[in-house]
Amino acid sequence: MLQTKIFLRKTLTALGAPLLALLAASSQAQTPQTDTRIPAAVEAALQRAKIPREAVSLMVMDVDGKSAPRLAWRTHQPMNPASVMKLVTTYAALDQLGPAYVWRTPVFLGGPVADGALRGNLYIQGQGDPKLVLERLWLMLRRLQGMGVKVIVGDIVLDRSAFQLPAHDAAGFDNEPWRPYNASPDALLINYKAVALNIAPDAGAGVARIQYDPPMFGMENQTTVPLTATNSDCGDWHTKLQLDMSNPQRIGFNGSYPAICGDKSWSIAPAQPEQFAAKAIEGMWRDLGGKLTGTVRDGAVPQGLQPAFQVESPSLSEVVRDINKYSNNIMAQHVFLTLGMQRTGVANFETSRQVLAQWWQNRWGAAEQPVVDNGAGLSRNASITANGLAQMLQNAWVSPVMPEFVASMPIVGVDGTLRRSRSKSTGAAHLKTGTLRDSAALAGYVDGASGHRYVLVAMANHANAPAARTAWEALVDWTAAQ
Repeated sequence: MLQTKIFLRKTLTALGAPLLALLAASSQAQTPQTDTRIPAAVEAALQRAKIPREAVSLMVMDVDGKSAPRLAWRTHQPMNPASVMKLVTTYAALDQLGPAYVWRTPVFLGGPVADGALRGNLYIQGQGDPKLVLERLWLMLRRLQGMGVKVIVGDIVLDRSAFQLPAHDAAGFDNEPWRPYNASPDALLINYKAVALNIAPDAGAGVARIQYDPPMFGMENQTTVPLTATNSDCGDWHTKLQLDMSNPQRIGFNGSYPAICGDKSWSIAPAQPEQFAAKAIEGMWRDLGGKLTGTVRDGAVPQGLQPAFQVESPSLSEVVRDINKYSNNIMAQHVFLTLGMQRTGVANFETSRQVLAQWWQNRWGAAEQPVVDNGAGLSRNASITANGLAQMLQNAWVSPVMPEFVASMPIVGVDGTLRRSRSKSTGAAHLKTGTLRDSAALAGYVDGASGHRYVLVAMANHANAPAARTAWEALVDWTAAQ
């Protein structure tokens, strides 16, 4: 018996080291180790774009987080994510407000209606609806007419007090105040503070005719521009028109329009954005045949007055889809401000930043909290780490709002801001893009060839960052091949 025990002890001792080594190798084979090497195709694309590897953060990891990341490069470095920050704002909103959340814009009658006339003021109270667009404004005013109001014997009073924001310089970010993405939030936001120009060439008359929507009261916009020579190509037709915004009461042009371009649409944010709602509402009211004896002005709804009806926005899930698919800045800021408004009753950026910071800390602690600024990513100050963003995306994947969140992102090569992607992985990824003059980012989910799904985060902060697109496409393809 003693001899048997001695034999077994010697045998196990002899086999112990090789057996442990075999088990360790098997474990390593089953659990991929973090790869800090940037994939060759991505590295080459970054070199062609003249973006140093020290200017990028990259992370690719399984969506379930059960294994080490497939790629991790400078993942704890705070980076400006540009519009990818909208993923933080929209997930926080879906998680806290719920996909079915809606904004309501109440309309009040300040007097009786008799013989087609409202004898008193009409009050419209903005509550931050981010999608009170042309069609829905038309329906609001048509509903008012359906109640028998054809003439308003009084004023139209706009209550915009729900948002308490400082004065905004539309030219402050990039000196292009006429671009709609520079428009500021407004509790009563009409059509994103943008006028849609529908341009149609009339070869017989030698001009291009321009229609403006919504009709803006008091503005004398130019309705035709000359056509360019018949042999002119379309090219950069925006520049050829030579937009002239020197007169705040007029959208004009000093150039011409190439007939070969055919029909085009162009959105412009006119001057004096603080007057946009008043001009648009009065213009639409009069265009519908309505009459107004007074003016359109800012003011407050009298206490105790009950709304005649309310206009309801699309659900948050629809709004989030518009934000992420098309990177709509002003809608993202409205959603961000709504987080603070729901907590305090008054919306401002500081309150919303506090609400989002508390939400983040409750889930992932104080480490690697994002600096969200205005919630849209249209900022030089916003920042987040690749690790923090990837952690949030992993959490979102197992949350109840995952379907709405993922569906809001552009599909590679299919729609939104990624419809023209040259990635070979068409349809295999839902990703949000972000681009500023010195920042380019991409983040979301990629389906791998193995059947696994991956979280992908890529950010570059450099003067050449906008040229990182090819590198990001190479990273998507590398991830899809995993």
